Amino acid sequence: MQEEITLSQIQNFKGKYPKQLWYLFFSEMWERFCFYGMRGMLTIFMVDKLVGLKMDDVVANKQYGATQAFVYAFTFIGGLFADKVLGFRKSLFWGGFLMIIGSCILAANPSQFFYIGISFTIVGTGFFKPNISTMVGQLYKDGDTRTDAGFSLFYAGINLGALLGGYICIAVANGEMWQTLVPVNLRWNVAFGFAAIVMAISLITFIYTKKTLATIGLQPSSISQDKSKKWYEYFVYAGSLLIIPIIIAMVSKTEYTDYFMYTIGPLTLIYLVYELVKLPGNERKKMYAALAFVFFSIFFWAFFEQSGGSLSLFAAHNLSNTIGGFHLDPNGVNNSSNSLFVIVFAGLLGMVWLWLQAKKLEPNSVVKFGIAFLFLAAGFYIFYYLKNLANAGGITSLGWFTFGWFIITFGELCLSPIGMSLMTKLSPQKLQGVMMGMWFLASAYGQYVAGILGAGIASDSKNASNLESLKIYCEGYKQLAIYALVFGVTIILISPLIRKWMNEVK
Repeated sequence: MQEEITLSQIQNFKGKYPKQLWYLFFSEMWERFCFYGMRGMLTIFMVDKLVGLKMDDVVANKQYGATQAFVYAFTFIGGLFADKVLGFRKSLFWGGFLMIIGSCILAANPSQFFYIGISFTIVGTGFFKPNISTMVGQLYKDGDTRTDAGFSLFYAGINLGALLGGYICIAVANGEMWQTLVPVNLRWNVAFGFAAIVMAISLITFIYTKKTLATIGLQPSSISQDKSKKWYEYFVYAGSLLIIPIIIAMVSKTEYTDYFMYTIGPLTLIYLVYELVKLPGNERKKMYAALAFVFFSIFFWAFFEQSGGSLSLFAAHNLSNTIGGFHLDPNGVNNSSNSLFVIVFAGLLGMVWLWLQAKKLEPNSVVKFGIAFLFLAAGFYIFYYLKNLANAGGITSLGWFTFGWFIITFGELCLSPIGMSLMTKLSPQKLQGVMMGMWFLASAYGQYVAGILGAGIASDSKNASNLESLKIYCEGYKQLAIYALVFGVTIILISPLIRKWMNEVK
């Protein structure tokens, strides 16, 4: 019988990465195929006039923002229940199971059961997403300098799934792939059905992974060792099912989303204040720093997540379908090019950080956040520049559009994997799941604002010609570029203060 591995053995690994990271890499990769595949289809399915929801562009942007906001908001709730009741492993498995159910519902009849299927995936993602990221952080000892490189590699796994799902699903739905294999009337069904298949693969992968994780992700001992508290676990399962009708109502009516977002943020801050007052001074300051990163990330995602909303519609209406002689689906490129660039450059950038660290030239994490906004500004300026390359029909260069995503990718790599790492390094052990949830709650607010921004751009282009619409969208991206530049400079200027709060954390 194989000897069980201990947490100490995991954390005392040799080389750059622990072997358990690879197992979590593949489990997360397939889950992200599911998530990003559906994310890339949402707005296009909403505006589809044949078999979709037949929404106009303004409503679709708001609906997209609302749906994605709930997805990320529930990661906070999932992180909370994982910390207090289920543990990371059971939470992850339950979330994956709900995502499979949601994907199957959408595959059965996406137009009739859209909000039901989406609501199952919202709750499921809330239980799955924050907890696997937290387990990655626990593979490392506190202060291990290899943590950032590990999260960068893990982030590449996220984006490998996003690349495959982001391109394949929408390309099948649009008829750009497998035209002879998938009947026209079943394209959306098959595209949504992919999500269920790959999510099942993700769960099977994790079942094998559990054997190698020692005590990482186990249910809290206060629950697992007290049989009288077993009903807490059953309450979470039942509650997550009973809340689905409420989610259906809130997601289908964007005004309900407004009420929810106005409420969940203040309540979360009240809870964190309650936890903060119980912490010693140094740990409290670290939490201040963590919250600063959470705050700034809201604005980064508000701009970045135009990808699933306004940029998705821009790709559908205003982009050519060739790059270097290759015929490609413009929306597939919009959904997946960022992920491709992350896969190519995430490991390389991780090595650059290690090399700069050896030379004592590596910028601290706060400055990296500021640099992320500068890359974001440059990318959106390229999107603005596309108006100068458009023909009389309002069609512009897919190649230059892809180059804009190339630039933005470096901004994402300066912020997102490092942000997840910082949540684990700055938070005390008992609050790591909650703070990882807070990180994704910030993404929820970013998604929410992204929908509002996208709807504003779309409303200005109503009844415009395709060329006029292109110019309006490009002017909107110019404004986002300016705002991103201002945020980047501001963060760099105040970096000494935030760095002081971080104490010994790099």
